[in-house]
Amino acid sequence: MIMPAKKVIVVSGKRKTATARAVVKQGIGKVRINLTPVEIYEPHIAREKIMEPLLQAGGDVWKQVDLDVQTSGGGFMGQAEAARMAVANALLKWTKSTHLRTVFSEYDRTMIVGDSRAKETKKFGGAGARAKEQKSYR
Repeated sequence: MIMPAKKVIVVSGKRKTATARAVVKQGIGKVRINLTPVEIYEPHIAREKIMEPLLQAGGDVWKQVDLDVQTSGGGFMGQAEAARMAVANALLKWTKSTHLRTVFSEYDRTMIVGDSRAKETKKFGGAGARAKEQKSYR
């Protein structure tokens, strides 16, 4: 007997050097970030960032799915913003709702579209990207 295939969607989000991968399945509203339930995810400010798309979508949308998010790279805030983007895009892909897309983009467009800014690379001759070694003989 062949089992019917379960609907599973995988979506990724990026911010600076952090990446997040969200796996969405039919469920009861469990959201986990690196195997930690989002309700107890620390630090608090990062938890608030990740919860934004869930609060904007409303309980009726995300209480039907389970979200598993894996993050890596960057700092805790970059990871939080990458996870937030992955969650928002996962909900959009799952529901295929244009109304939800407009809600997200009116609240904050970076939930759907990534912020392409990244650190400028360091060059030779100085301490940073633009800084140069000082000369004192003029």
